Amino acid sequence: VDAMGTTALDIRRQTRAVIENIRDILRSVGADLEDVVEITSFLVDMNDFGGYNAVYAEYFGYEGPTRTTVAVHQLPHPHLRIEIKAIAYRPLTSQAT
Repeated sequence: VDAMGTTALDIRRQTRAVIENIRDILRSVGADLEDVVEITSFLVDMNDFGGYNAVYAEYFGYEGPTRTTVAVHQLPHPHLRIEIKAIAYRPLTSQAT
């Protein structure tokens, strides 16, 4: 929301914000985006796929996590264009005894 109260429904900005939130959560537990093994993305409008995919490629390369993208009727808030579910795996490091 800008100073005038206008909400940006820009898929690129929303995708970047969601992925950065996921990264921040992962880092808080000692993991990172490289540990993500599966992504499920929910888009309200499949016409947004190009913008979403461009931003996704900035964070995940060709050999990134398994990904499924699904079109949904709506998300919990009318201004949300995207939701992402991420599953990460980081092996436990063995502790010296």
